[in-house]
Amino acid sequence: MRHTPHFLLTERDEIRRLIRDNPWVTIVSSTASGLVASHYPFLLDEEASTGDEIVVVSHVGRPDERLHELGEHEVMLIVQGPHGYVSPAWYPEGQNVPTWNHITAHLWGRPEILDFDENYLVLEHLTDHFEQQVEGGRSLDLDEEGARRLSKGTVGIRIRIDRVDARAKLSQNKPAEVRERVIAELEGDGPYAQPALAAEMRRRVELDAVADAATPMTTDPTETDGAHMPGTTATTSTETAE
Repeated sequence: MRHTPHFLLTERDEIRRLIRDNPWVTIVSSTASGLVASHYPFLLDEEASTGDEIVVVSHVGRPDERLHELGEHEVMLIVQGPHGYVSPAWYPEGQNVPTWNHITAHLWGRPEILDFDENYLVLEHLTDHFEQQVEGGRSLDLDEEGARRLSKGTVGIRIRIDRVDARAKLSQNKPAEVRERVIAELEGDGPYAQPALAAEMRRRVELDAVADAATPMTTDPTETDGAHMPGTTATTSTETAE
């Protein structure tokens, strides 16, 4: 992603939270046949994800493991958090360029292919994780024989993340009163309301306040506007639109 120092997201706990809250992940592989992208639910391996470590588990449906050449090279995971359009109408007079706020993480690692029993445990974990939110939720244990039979059509993976490039672009480059106006509009009932994004902005304000109290600010993040017209173009892993 584009290198924007005042939007960098480096706190491992915040990146783990982003994964927990947004488990529908894009997996991208650079294969001998070209780029391949798929979408699957990923969960943190909570026991292994301590300190600076981030480990995730999932499964793919056959034959995606061959299409992605899983286990042969690293893959990139894209975790997309809340995002939304920010209108210049929410800015003071004279500021006329819109932007797009977002929280996004790019994660790299080499998948480990799980054996049949490990894969089934991951499938059980995935199912129980989501079904626990449902009244009368179902478990694979209700028909373990049938579930195990169906699981043969999937391949379990575990990925220990080696590299992270994450951004929390949440109007940090704007004065406090402008950030509050943006938050209020996102919390409202207008065409670009995004309450989840507003909540992330409020959280970032609180986290930044704690960080500022602990470390005196040496640069003024408002010196760089960082705004751009919404929309994206083709990018590499090291440069992208904000």
